[in-house]
Amino acid sequence: MDLNRKLAILADAAKYDASCASSGTDKRDSRGGRGMGSTEGMGICHSYAPDGRCISLLKILLTNFCQYDCLYCINRESSNVPRARFSVDEVVHLTLDFYARNCIEGLFLSSGIIRSPDYTMEQLVEVARLLREDHDFRGYIHLKTIPDADPVLLARAGRYADRLSINVELPTSAGLQALAPEKDAGAIRRSMARMAVHIGEAKGQAGDDAAAAARAVSLPVTGPRRGKAPRFAPAGQSTQMIVGADAATDAAILDTSANLYGAYRLRRVYYSAFSPIPDAASRLPPAAPPLMREHRLYQADWLMRFYGFEHHEIVPATQQGMLALDVDPKLAWALAHRERFPVDLNTAPQELLLRVPGLGVRAVQQLMAARRQRRLRAEDLKRLRVPTARVMPFVQLDGHRPARALEAPDLRARLTQRAEPAQASLF
Repeated sequence: MDLNRKLAILADAAKYDASCASSGTDKRDSRGGRGMGSTEGMGICHSYAPDGRCISLLKILLTNFCQYDCLYCINRESSNVPRARFSVDEVVHLTLDFYARNCIEGLFLSSGIIRSPDYTMEQLVEVARLLREDHDFRGYIHLKTIPDADPVLLARAGRYADRLSINVELPTSAGLQALAPEKDAGAIRRSMARMAVHIGEAKGQAGDDAAAAARAVSLPVTGPRRGKAPRFAPAGQSTQMIVGADAATDAAILDTSANLYGAYRLRRVYYSAFSPIPDAASRLPPAAPPLMREHRLYQADWLMRFYGFEHHEIVPATQQGMLALDVDPKLAWALAHRERFPVDLNTAPQELLLRVPGLGVRAVQQLMAARRQRRLRAEDLKRLRVPTARVMPFVQLDGHRPARALEAPDLRARLTQRAEPAQASLF
């Protein structure tokens, strides 16, 4: 098959995987005339996926042939879709060529399962090895790993890749058993645990038990590394959950995410709204969930990771386990807990400031730095360019008292109404 035709098929087949961010790795580049590639993205153009997502990685599958028959997957064994397969050398060539054309900053590589999990994983690792060792590639590499593969192969992958990921696929073991019975939730968790051990050891974070587990899946020696590739997946590991393919509520999804973050030191959990596929099984929903649901889950995820929220307090009990679609989860929490407000911006601790709608992490840090020098006033919020209309009902500071604003019955409506979009003039 023509290489361009393969690229069209396997790039399109990869669009359903959302977990391809390139943040968090070591800084490496080829300045000084050594090697090629960069993880910093300087001077590298971003490309756009067909659904509008901005990406800067060559995002492809090694193959969309697969021996598994997961009901939600467009590439399942029984799916009637065009099939293609890259050779290892073709993926290496494409990565270097797209980088030389200034189109990408690295590679995101996943695959269907062919022959066996070990064979597939060997092919993925070999792509990364050739890029690092034979071509001195210093750009970003994200490998989607195969949980059933030999632990030694997973360990080798971490020596070449910046980030590794294993998809948990669905939020609950029951959902995975119903829609992907060939996949083993226990095996997925065990592989994630092994990667967490290796990553922790590389960063000096593993304890005695983790060190023992690491020795049980010891890293093989692969010879000298000219490309100065990462120590062991320095950008950590991530995973992805499909939203809306089963009956799992948002509360159940966030509970799973909180468990994954706590147990395996994940850098990110990605959420991908289920997309209906041709010839779908009757057990799948006939329509996709609202994309706003995916967006609200990402917002809730940030509340857990950066704002000090516990997963169980984000979804109100009155919502039957679902996040509201018409209001972001932070504002929804504030409206449901009006007794906690107004917050005095001049005296409140950081953890309380982070719960004020409209105040982000950076704005809170700037406010805390500024109030060490002087008392804060409303003008300070305007200088920080925070959305004052959203913030002011929930705070008090010199020259501003919200009076009875929090008791207004139309407060929710006023804070969630959106202005009609207007076409900008060319001039």
